[in-house]
Formats: sequence, C-alpha cells, structure tokens
Amino acid sequence: MKSILSVERIEKYYGNKDNVTKAIDNISFKVDEGEFLGIMGPSGSGKTTLLNCISTIDNVTTGKIEINNKDITRLKSKELDKFRQNELGFIFQDFNLLDTLTAYENIALALTIKGEKSSEIDGQIRAVSKYLEIEEVLEKYPCQMSGGEKQRVGSARAIVTNPSLVLADEPTGALDSKSARLLLERFESLNKELNTTILMVTHDPFTASYAHRILFIKDGKIFSELVRGNDTRKEFFNKIIEVISLLGGDDNNVF
Repeated sequence: MKSILSVERIEKYYGNKDNVTKAIDNISFKVDEGEFLGIMGPSGSGKTTLLNCISTIDNVTTGKIEINNKDITRLKSKELDKFRQNELGFIFQDFNLLDTLTAYENIALALTIKGEKSSEIDGQIRAVSKYLEIEEVLEKYPCQMSGGEKQRVGSARAIVTNPSLVLADEPTGALDSKSARLLLERFESLNKELNTTILMVTHDPFTASYAHRILFIKDGKIFSELVRGNDTRKEFFNKIIEVISLLGGDDNNVF
C-alpha cells in the first residue's frame, strides 16, 4: 500500500543551550493512503508540535518528514506554499473561515489560490457541498451559520482541492455533541467512500474512536498504539479509555 506520510526519527528542540526543551523525541511512523489516524496525548505531550511539523507550520530540528514522497523538511518558503496548496488540507478547531465571505466564497478561495480554472470551480464546490450536506448554507456568511455548519464548510474547503493528506486539529473541540457526531460521520464517509487520508489530533476519546488507528504521545515519544481492526466503535472507545488511564489519569484532567 502506498505511504502518504512518513515520519522518520524526528526531534524538535526549543530554547537555547542553557535552557533546552525537547518537545519531540525520536518519533517515527507512517500513514498509508486511505488511512484515518488519530493522535492523542496529555497536555504538553508534543502532539500539537508534531502536527505543526507535519503541516509545515514549524520545522523539525532533526529527522525527516515525507508527504507523498516529497521531503518537506528540505523545501524552501515558496516551495512550501505551493506544496500546501496542492498536497494538504487543513481543518481547524475554530473553523478559520473569512467572515466577509459566504460559505461558497470561502470554499472557492481554496480553489482560486490553487489556480483552478474558473469554469470548473462551481462544479467542484457543488459536488463537495452536496457530499457534506451544506448546500443550503452556501450563500450564508459565517455569522449566519451554526458551529456544525461552519465546521462542515471548513471541511469542504479542506477537501475540495483533493489533497494527499487532510490534517484536522481538534475538529470537534468547538462543537456540541450532535454537531460533533454529524461531522465525524462525514469524516468516516470521506475516508471510506472517497479514500481520503486523514490525520486527526484530538483530546476526546469519542472523537478518536472514529479513527482506524491511534498513536498516543507522552513526553515527546510514542507511548502506545491502538489499531481498531474489527472492533466496533464502542469497543475501540473502551480501549482508548484504558490507554488514557495508563497515561496518567482520566481525560478530564490529563487531556
């Protein structure tokens, strides 16, 4: 199976020689095409730093990260901009929609920046909007939408460019339970039906239970790995809770 993401022995240090913090400590893993990977860990474990390095927001100190066979640790600024446009989709906790643009325009912006032909943009937007069930909000501004609608618009913006890898940072963090479930069901469909490769960072066991596999990070290292296999989502959820307890407490005060 084709590997979309390869993380090889990466380390990340902050500070100077008198006060050095190792945020990531020799982490390696791969994500195959069509996989749905979750990353969990206590506050300060390094999971956000790891996501920032994979998303090209931050640079590793040592090691290598390849996305779709491209070593992103060697790319220059202009190359990184083009790489993000073509290969990565981003879904943020706080939606990151532009308030002065409608849902349609927010989604279209991603295609315009990528350089898609204007004659093809409308069809792409209509198709992804139908799939994510946001057709009725396309002409609305963010202030006129619910949190769940905004996050689905953000998801549409992330996948409309057909990226190699979708990165989701606490995608349900600002949603109520019903909206979170609807969004996660859409993620599940994107992954199964469209073979979308998803890497999701979350503190929430319920959200994580929708993934195929979970890496647990502690003190900058991989602490444990869970593979869902043939488990039901409820069975997988229970296993996640067990690992969280081993990490040092319940999810309310650790994650």
